[in-house]
Amino acid sequence: MTTFETPTPTVDPAETAETPKLHALIAEFETPGEVLKAAEKVREAGYRWWDCCTPFPVHGMDGAMGIKPTILPVMVFFAGLTGLIVAFILQAFTNSTGASIWALVWVTGYPYLISGKPLLSIPAFIPVMFELTILFAALTCVFGMFGMNGLPRLHHPLLANDRFRRVTDDRFYIVIEARDPKFFRSRTEAFLDSIGAVAVEEVQD
Repeated sequence: MTTFETPTPTVDPAETAETPKLHALIAEFETPGEVLKAAEKVREAGYRWWDCCTPFPVHGMDGAMGIKPTILPVMVFFAGLTGLIVAFILQAFTNSTGASIWALVWVTGYPYLISGKPLLSIPAFIPVMFELTILFAALTCVFGMFGMNGLPRLHHPLLANDRFRRVTDDRFYIVIEARDPKFFRSRTEAFLDSIGAVAVEEVQD
């Protein structure tokens, strides 16, 4: 009796490997003026997830990109105000006596008579109030900035692109991310070419 074996299909390893996911398209420009004009056109085209990368600050770039103020200054203000109030309450409590209004909330305090100053003395409280205001505001500013920028991040897809390395030297780039609602591979590449890019490349995630 003759038996027949089912041939094992051969699979190309290249076909089984995951296809790299497109992260963005980068467009290279040679001068600050060119990237500034291009940024205005990208903003007018309605793209949302994009950025400009330059070796130094370019005057007028915020306006060209349509960047709006963030909520971070408001957060810093209220954090500083919180520090001011906390410092005042802390010192008022630690200097309270049985005759003070703070004793109505706190049964005991730490009444110390120092250099004849009154127990509830705003001028004497100023140094600590100032320090806690600055501390709360500074910590909110730093950690708020990190959080809003998605930091810390140990790696970014742009850093693996050879062309993008010149961003710290003499080239200017516009990056349009693939997650943008208006992003279409061919249309976006053609658009970047039309606004004066000297080169357009893919960046894989």
